[in-house]
Amino acid sequence: QVQLVESGGGLVQAGGSRRLSCAASGRTFSSYAMGWFRQAPGKEREFVAAVSWSGGGVNYADSVKGRFTISREYAKSTVYLQMNSLKPGDTAVYYCAADQHLTRVPEAYAYWGQGTQVTVSS
Repeated sequence: QVQLVESGGGLVQAGGSRRLSCAASGRTFSSYAMGWFRQAPGKEREFVAAVSWSGGGVNYADSVKGRFTISREYAKSTVYLQMNSLKPGDTAVYYCAADQHLTRVPEAYAYWGQGTQVTVSS
């Protein structure tokens, strides 16, 4: 079992930045690929970014490429999502997830956090 707890959400103005954190506990953090997903009201959950267990592989949705950066800190068993140049369209609940494989498919992830709300005002 892996427990995931997100933090860092809140209200930010368009053009601003925010860093989300996801703290993992339970099984070995370094064994898992980590992903960030988001879900806006009335929309399906969508892939944002993912990083491999080694940190050497990263993947981004086209909508956030060049603005968001995913990283992981093994000593703290934490994965981050640095979000820059935020837009109102980025408003959503952001979730982190863990699985053994690096993938964009949310159904493939075995473990999920509870989510953190990010609201971008225009």
